[in-house]
Parts: sequence; structure tokens; C-alpha cells
Amino acid sequence: MWMVVLSLVPAGIAGVIIFGQNALWVIIAGILSAVLTEWLCQAIAKKKITLLDGSAVLTGLLLAYNLPPDVPLWIPIVGSCFAILIGKQIFGGLGQNIFNPALVGRVFLMASWPKLMTTFSAPFDAITQATPLAALKEGRLMQHLSYLDLFLGKRGGCIGEVCIAALVIGAIFLLLRGYISWHIPVSFVATTAIFVQCFGADWLFHVLTGGLILGAFFMATDYVTSPLTRKGQVVFGIGCGLITAVIRLWGGYPEGVSYAILIMNAATPIIDRYTKKRVYGTL
Repeated sequence: MWMVVLSLVPAGIAGVIIFGQNALWVIIAGILSAVLTEWLCQAIAKKKITLLDGSAVLTGLLLAYNLPPDVPLWIPIVGSCFAILIGKQIFGGLGQNIFNPALVGRVFLMASWPKLMTTFSAPFDAITQATPLAALKEGRLMQHLSYLDLFLGKRGGCIGEVCIAALVIGAIFLLLRGYISWHIPVSFVATTAIFVQCFGADWLFHVLTGGLILGAFFMATDYVTSPLTRKGQVVFGIGCGLITAVIRLWGGYPEGVSYAILIMNAATPIIDRYTKKRVYGTL
């Protein structure tokens, strides 16, 4: 958990540089709220306090990374509390939760305060700007943006998703150290790219925008909520990619990564059942 947190630091630094100081306060509020909620839940239930395992910090960090930079600070506080309480502790704590807690918190916030969750600032400015995916959904193309701009984070979006370069640095670190494997993220990203291209959309644009890279490498790969076998992980990634592409192309919401991962989280037990290796000598 702490290594994943470390791998996400470059994206956080980039988000603060791009969007300003308020992004830092959102990150701090998300982390502290998650840690405090975890401690309260375990103290009330008289369970062992496990704050040092890093899972609460990671949940708060990822929740903050999935928020617009200028949301009021009560948004990350409410979101992190909901993520820990409903997304994690209600199932019994770490290792027993069905869904990725950070995404549970984000989807709750999206359903409750959609306007706050879909109002984004332009990079290096306080002016409100639509995200590239939202502009595309509205039939507008942001001609002034290049692929390099998208890669470096010069666009509107959530704090931790905009700078693809910083996310790639963290992803390479996790892959080289063996904390994650390539099966889920590569199948996730590749499926999304191939599917949107088949229907006439720009695959590279879709890869570089939204939360695809953040979701594929740092949330879909969560050990607890993803399949155990390599074959199952590929199936999981393909499912995430297909759902993301369908929502982006035809859904009412321009982004689909969060919903895709949560839907596939629910399918993980079924995937494990049909992709698990046979134990010889048993029926």
C-alpha cells in the first residue's frame, strides 16, 4: 500500500503545480478524513487499529485524485468518510470489501453533488473549463490542445488524472518492482483504445484523457477487488475497457472508468470461479 502511495506522489505534485494550492488542500483533506474515519470505525468496533498498513491513506489519496481541484473542502471529507465506512469497513475491513473504496466514494459524490463534481478549472488558471471528454460529448473539439498537452496535463480534469507523464512514471515503478502486473492495465487500456477506434473515435485522445490511466494502473489493479489469476485479470481488464468505451461513446456521462471498474469488481467472484486453476487430485 505504501509503495502505491509513493508511486502516486508524482501525479499529486503535478496536480498541485497545474491547478494550484487548493488542489493540495483537497488531497490533505481526503487523506486525513479517510485515516480518521478508519480509526473511529476500528475503535468503535474494538478492532485492532491498522492505520499503518497504508490502506486508508491510499483510499483518501485516490479519492482526492478523482476530484476537481476547486471543490469545497467538505467534498473530499464527506467522500473519504463514505469510502471508508460504506466502501470498506461495513464489509469487515481491508481484504473483505467487494468494491474499490475510493471509487465508491467518488460515485457517491457524483450522484449527490453532480454540479460540484463536474465543474473543472483550466490549468494554471481559475477560469472554468470543460474537460476534453466533456467537450467531445457536447460535439465540440478543443483544437488548441495537442497530444503533448494532454500528456503533460495542460487540460481541465481531476487533480490526479490530468498529467499522464507523472502517472506513467508511477506505473513503471510499480511494474518494475512487481507490485502490479501488466495484465489488467494493458488489457484495460488496449480494449478501450481498440473499441473506440473501431467506431471512428480517436483512440489516442481517449487514452490520454479522462481517468483511464489512473484507473487502469492504480485502481483496477487493487488486490482485494480484482481477480486472482492472470487469465482472470485479462478478462477483468477487457470488461473494464469495453464498459468504459461504451459509456464514453454512447452514455450520457463523458467518462466511464469509475463505473466500469465498480461493475467489474462485482463480477470478480464469477471471474475467479471460472478462471481458477484446477487442483489435481480433487473433484
